[in-house]
Amino acid sequence: MPLQYALVHEWLTPKATGGSELVVQEILKHIDADLYALIDFESTNPDSYLFQRAIGTTFLQHLPFARNGVQKYLPLLPLAIEQLDLRAYDAIISSSHTVAKGVLTSPEQMHICYCHTPMRFAWELTFDYLRSNRIGQGLPGVLTRYLLHQMRQWDALSANRVDYFVANSQNTARRIWRCYRRPATVIYPPVDIERFPFVSEKQDFYLTVSRLVSYKQVSLIVRAFNQLKKPLVVIGTGPELAQIRNLAQSNVQVLGAQPNEVVEQYMAAAKAFVYAACEDFGIALVEAQACGTPIIAYGAGGALETVRSIWQHPDTGTGIFFSTQTEAALMEAIEKFEVYQKAFQPEWIRTHATQFAADVFSEKFLAFLHNSWQDRLTKNQSCSD
Repeated sequence: MPLQYALVHEWLTPKATGGSELVVQEILKHIDADLYALIDFESTNPDSYLFQRAIGTTFLQHLPFARNGVQKYLPLLPLAIEQLDLRAYDAIISSSHTVAKGVLTSPEQMHICYCHTPMRFAWELTFDYLRSNRIGQGLPGVLTRYLLHQMRQWDALSANRVDYFVANSQNTARRIWRCYRRPATVIYPPVDIERFPFVSEKQDFYLTVSRLVSYKQVSLIVRAFNQLKKPLVVIGTGPELAQIRNLAQSNVQVLGAQPNEVVEQYMAAAKAFVYAACEDFGIALVEAQACGTPIIAYGAGGALETVRSIWQHPDTGTGIFFSTQTEAALMEAIEKFEVYQKAFQPEWIRTHATQFAADVFSEKFLAFLHNSWQDRLTKNQSCSD
């Protein structure tokens, strides 16, 4: 008899279109699973692949302004995820970057968590979060610090509800160990390589595509290009959009949000893709490489796993790293890139990106599911003996 699967994700809204949502979409192509989330506004979205699908939700679905995101209800998220009744399923897969892994399960069920990251705002980005928000200052700041303390405690405790962790990168696996003291198997997330056109002849501009939030460091990129006077195109939207538009000089175009086809055209044509964030994986870096576009990236986090340094791999390098998140370090990397630009081979860059293709993810994830279930059966048999 086939296993009954439940797949749990944090939230499903038209604005949630990142790498974690791509993982959910790819899993659903191969596994007949019932889908659950804190909130769902995709099953009523005619443009979504989830349109008219039955999706289980929580009481947060009915709270004011939930459509625009449930982060404003942060203290309620652990309580809400624990209200999902999943007793009818043999196996639960959680796609988690905040609280999805905290669902309640029984000893008879298997729980696999595909962890995109432990809660960033509660762990390594705590002080950035406090500095960049008004609720991090004064008396509200004291209460916010206490709330984050409580969230860390719940997050670490809820990790015990997971039988097997999967991480989206070695970087995330290390953070899972640091936060939860749990090992994790690395399976890189799926990237739709075929969506991005390969172009060998590049135009004379640099590109960054990103959500415009503080930790993405887009303002740092803009300041560096202001000084270099080299052409830069910025695509993306977020809380820092107005600030970045005010910061940009005439050599920097800030286009805001753009349709997929426009993003793809710019990625394919750019002479290099610039990225200054420390990412858990960094799907945009792989998407740019799928176009044959070399990378200039901050040398930390997932970038070290998806980009091959031209210094270490002179014949097969796909990018250049800079060592600190400073304008000077980025400017130096850009100048070096222009010297060594002809050393990059667009065809090889595209080939390198294919190791992160969706079919590679599916093969490895399905094998992991099978092996985990067999491992669980073996352990249960040992206990009964």
